[in-house]
Amino acid sequence: MDLARYAELFLTESREHLAVMNRHLLVLERSPGAHESLDATFRAVHTVKGMSATMGYDAVTVLAHEMETVLDALRAGHLAVTASRVAACLDVVDALERMVEGAVRGDELASVGEPLVQRLRILATDGEEATAAPAVPGATPAALSESPVAAAPRARHVRVDIGRLDALTDLVGELIIARGRLVRETASSDNAALAEVAEHTTRLLDDLQHAVLHARMVPVAHVFDRFPRMVRDAALGLGKDVVFDMDGDDIEIDRSLLDELGDPIVHLLRNALDHGLEPAAERIAAGKRAEGHLTLCASRERSAVIVRVSDDGRGMDRAAIARRARELGVPRRGRGALNDAELLEIIARPGFSTAAQVTAVSGRGVGIDAVLHRVRALGGTVEITSHEGQGTTVTLRLPLTLAIVRALITRVHDEVYAIPLTHVSEALETDRSELRRTRGGEVMLHQGQRMPVLRLRELVQLPRETHDTEQVVMLEIGERRAGLIVDELTSQQDIVVKRFDAARDGAALFSGATILADGAPALIVDVGGLMRGQHHG
Repeated sequence: MDLARYAELFLTESREHLAVMNRHLLVLERSPGAHESLDATFRAVHTVKGMSATMGYDAVTVLAHEMETVLDALRAGHLAVTASRVAACLDVVDALERMVEGAVRGDELASVGEPLVQRLRILATDGEEATAAPAVPGATPAALSESPVAAAPRARHVRVDIGRLDALTDLVGELIIARGRLVRETASSDNAALAEVAEHTTRLLDDLQHAVLHARMVPVAHVFDRFPRMVRDAALGLGKDVVFDMDGDDIEIDRSLLDELGDPIVHLLRNALDHGLEPAAERIAAGKRAEGHLTLCASRERSAVIVRVSDDGRGMDRAAIARRARELGVPRRGRGALNDAELLEIIARPGFSTAAQVTAVSGRGVGIDAVLHRVRALGGTVEITSHEGQGTTVTLRLPLTLAIVRALITRVHDEVYAIPLTHVSEALETDRSELRRTRGGEVMLHQGQRMPVLRLRELVQLPRETHDTEQVVMLEIGERRAGLIVDELTSQQDIVVKRFDAARDGAALFSGATILADGAPALIVDVGGLMRGQHHG
């Protein structure tokens, strides 16, 4: 039987089991008596051993078997769970990851595993003799492992290539556009049978759209699972004792978004570890616990996913950042202490850093810049809150999906613009007398509060027009609110998003484009970009 066609499936499943090993070994490192984590690690390495034996990857199988032997001795109580044994197992996980990747490419990298095999054999007999059978040199993979598949329950999941889901999503998007045309044509017809068919088709397409989008959703744990190990290794390298907590890793997000989310979070965690969290002596002197606390959490807010990275470190030195900005000639719009929005604007500039030296973790001035650029390209926003001596929180707001969103369709002159409803709190008509010009820009009185106002006409560089009544779209992101004046509120539609990268130094106006039901193109307004520009203006 040709097993090569199963290589990608083997790789995907192995990565999941290796992530499980990493997660539970880190629990064991802090809590040696965590028997559930020991059992979970054993099951994961046993499964990898069985799969690699089935695939004929001998070197992977032998190394996994030796790790299984040590874990079995730990489970039976013949060996104590010590830091050195857990560290050795973590090294084995790293080696298995490299060897699995290599095996799929055609090279098992046996030389990577050989020294670890000897190390594990020494660990397995250091102290009371382990009862697990030692590895037999030269034994065939089949002799080393029984297949875990035989007793497995009936599978309820099928792995599907993401490219097929993308193609299916695109087809559903085209059907939605066609549905809009059908509904529009039916509305001008007196054919009752045609209207009934159109209504039934609309319901079916709604169900199909929901099913396809739901099929694309995966838990953020698929990305989050690799961060505990990364934080542990980086903290050790920096000589810091860090407690890392994660929450909300069962929150689901579109797979294509999830694939893009990993790098921004890595940058934020590394910045927090290096710049945010102080060394133990500095923390004790400041009246804090010696251990730093770093948190990564995900949550849902309406039709958006919120990801927060928080630390209880030193916070950002706004005065030092302002001085560095002056040294680099970075312009500022205000005077006095930096507010949070100005803080983000400055530290997100390419190459900006206050680090005294470059470390293996950070200091090159690319972290926040990379985060802001990537999240903005995904149609999301970044917010930062920092309190000196208390810590920093960075919040990422992202849409649940990049594929199909509900939008408010607006018109300015003869141009059409779509505004995602995720960021729309209401749409209203207001009298011109409710608008006021101030030194900071135009404002309106809304529900007893002064609200900043933007005019889409001016943003797209069309001549200004004023009317007795103005059509205002109330925008909302987190705690920030603003009104956007348009010429006309047309309709609400499900739109198929065609994204493009925003220009790095250009005006942050649009995050994508779409084709409406009548076949007309429309640009999708980047609400996050507008709110940032308004806030700094």
